[in-house]
Amino acid sequence: MAKTAWIFSYKIKKNVTEDEFIEKTQKLHDEIISKAKGFISWEHYVQDNTWTDFVLWENEEDANNATTVGQGYNVTKEFYACIQMNTCRALISQLVKKY
Repeated sequence: MAKTAWIFSYKIKKNVTEDEFIEKTQKLHDEIISKAKGFISWEHYVQDNTWTDFVLWENEEDANNATTVGQGYNVTKEFYACIQMNTCRALISQLVKKY
């Protein structure tokens, strides 16, 4: 089974600082995402206030199952409260080839 990535792009709300957002992300990573079955890594990239996240999973099943792992937790709500949800775009993509 191929490694699978969550690929998200979004903008954070204007009243949220980069440091605040990183703090919320770290907490979500540490408490929820990193403990999910098949988790490999989570990377943040930013350009002109558009953030792109690459969250890697061992396989597509783990990636799909993890889409609901944070539901109902305050740490997840705090993370999403930082994001302009109308700017959020998401893909779940399988690795085809690594060079």
